[in-house]
Amino acid sequence: MSLVVAAFYKFIRLPNYAEKQQPLLSLCQTQGVKGTILLAAEGINGTIAGYREAIDSVLKFLRSDSRLADLEHKESEADIPPFERMKVRLKKEIVTLGLPEVDPNQRVGTYVTPKEWNQIISDPEVTVIDTRNDYEVNIGTFKRAENPQTHSFRDFPEYVRQNLDPNKHKKVALFCTGGIRCEKATSFMLSQGFQEVYHLKGGILKYLEEVPQEESLWSGECFVFDERVAVGHGLEAGSHEMCPGCGHPISEVEKASPQYESGISCPYCFDTLTKEKKARLLEKKRQLELAQKRDIAEYSYESEIKTSPRPTDTPLREFGEGTRIKAF
Repeated sequence: MSLVVAAFYKFIRLPNYAEKQQPLLSLCQTQGVKGTILLAAEGINGTIAGYREAIDSVLKFLRSDSRLADLEHKESEADIPPFERMKVRLKKEIVTLGLPEVDPNQRVGTYVTPKEWNQIISDPEVTVIDTRNDYEVNIGTFKRAENPQTHSFRDFPEYVRQNLDPNKHKKVALFCTGGIRCEKATSFMLSQGFQEVYHLKGGILKYLEEVPQEESLWSGECFVFDERVAVGHGLEAGSHEMCPGCGHPISEVEKASPQYESGISCPYCFDTLTKEKKARLLEKKRQLELAQKRDIAEYSYESEIKTSPRPTDTPLREFGEGTRIKAF
């Protein structure tokens, strides 16, 4: 049975957000749901994974709060658990811009649906900006989009101050993975005097889900924060893998580099990986290979048993074991 991966966020005033932490964590643990949920005075942001009924129970609990009654979420499926534990964290911001005075609960830019997006970004008068980090942009983006070359979302305000002018850039269109960064980015730009600021509703993921590939202006793959690493049109899993040494997505071409070592390093960290970290990764790789051999041996043994399986039989791998986790 496939696991359901649910991603959601909502900017809403939650002055009592700390009170929600323990009840939410307890429910998720009881239901066997794993992932990360961030709570702040400005709202909620999370990605969780579990079986259908468990995910539905958590979403129902969240929406029982009248302030979150219209909470929207996006779903995808996973064959293996994308997270190995459940965390509910209290934060100053649910997406960190570093400017607490920027409040999407007060104002944001104009939402553009995926079906309307092509028309907006094809307009030569519109400046199209990818608000994601440099490593995300490098594996895929929209045609005509500018890459701010930021290392974190905190860098975005300085990019705007140094490169954009409200008097020159009359129309600006922003996009990001799921929409949350753009909500804050458009709020910031409006505070800086920009008048016409648009953002893609539901983000790149919604666009790739709804817009047919033959009509798409997207090129490459979209980085995602789960075991898939990247997705393409139709949200099909992409070709990239995650480097355990530095967390950078790596392509098939990069894996052909002599600086790539499976499970250890890639061209982005080959020269900077410390001896200590490399030793830890080598040991982890060795342990994983041993575990895999044991699983194969156990599977071969089980396949030789001629008796019918009992109702109490359970899979060799339970939910949460042997997972690969990407830092949230």
